[in-house]
Amino acid sequence: MTEILRLENLTKVFTRPAGAFRKPRQMTAVRDVSLSVRRRDVVGIVGESGCGKSTLARLILRLVEPTSGRVLHDGTDITHLSHRALQKARANMAMVFQDPYSSLDPRYTVADCLAEAFVVQGTAEPKGRIEALLDQVGLSRAMAQSYPHQLSGGQRQRVGIARALALSPDLLILDEPTASLDVSIQAQIISLLQDLQTSMGLTYIFISHDLGLVRYFCSRVVVMYLGSVVEELHDPKSASLHPYTATLMDSTFAPDPRRRKDLVALEGEIPSPFNLPPGCAFAGRCPRASDRCRTEKPVLAPALGQHSVACFDPVPA
Repeated sequence: MTEILRLENLTKVFTRPAGAFRKPRQMTAVRDVSLSVRRRDVVGIVGESGCGKSTLARLILRLVEPTSGRVLHDGTDITHLSHRALQKARANMAMVFQDPYSSLDPRYTVADCLAEAFVVQGTAEPKGRIEALLDQVGLSRAMAQSYPHQLSGGQRQRVGIARALALSPDLLILDEPTASLDVSIQAQIISLLQDLQTSMGLTYIFISHDLGLVRYFCSRVVVMYLGSVVEELHDPKSASLHPYTATLMDSTFAPDPRRRKDLVALEGEIPSPFNLPPGCAFAGRCPRASDRCRTEKPVLAPALGQHSVACFDPVPA
């Protein structure tokens, strides 16, 4: 399959300006991330809270400006596009946010929310497009005149998905789209996303804390730790090689008691993103860390065929 998205050494550093009683500080939210996404792929991005997943998603759409690096969509470098050119490029990319209520304007009806994409792009809304979008996401056409507060959480998330589909993009970034929903509604939303991908040939970047869901829904898994990619699993169900990934995967709840693993408590403190160590950021908590790990940052490289891992001592879990 052809490549639809490429990230090259993408980095984002947030700077806190100096104040009357404080010095300026810099926080590295995303550090030197490179990633290739093929068309019709479903790439899951996982990691602890604060590891940079959502910042990476916003960098891809340039909702946040990168400090360095490039984002290429269909071979076009969007990193330095003008505002007008970027707006046109965004017609082919869209995002579904975690909280469906705060991402919808409470003053707008559902129809207004869906029509907003055409207003922003300065194009005419095709006749019957609102009704078609509601049909596509399994909502009644009568809901077009409803306001967000009149809908359930699942219905609001369907409106968010419909809005993302309004301009028929080929790439959707899903930032924890099921996190705020009940389990039964989560299953319905995932089923809807699967049907949409099959019928429309969509490519997904799926960000989630639910590792079991990621392993079920995604064709590849990217693991982040303190802004860096530490492992890429080309087979989500295969054994992990990086010690952080192994610990993360072992924390997934298994319904069958015979398949549960004893959790290994990680020692050491998580480094501050304001003061990242020179070597591997995980070295202070890793049971296999060596002196090399503490002074030299490992580079993501292929290992054992089904993985890419940033570790000097990759061992199957």
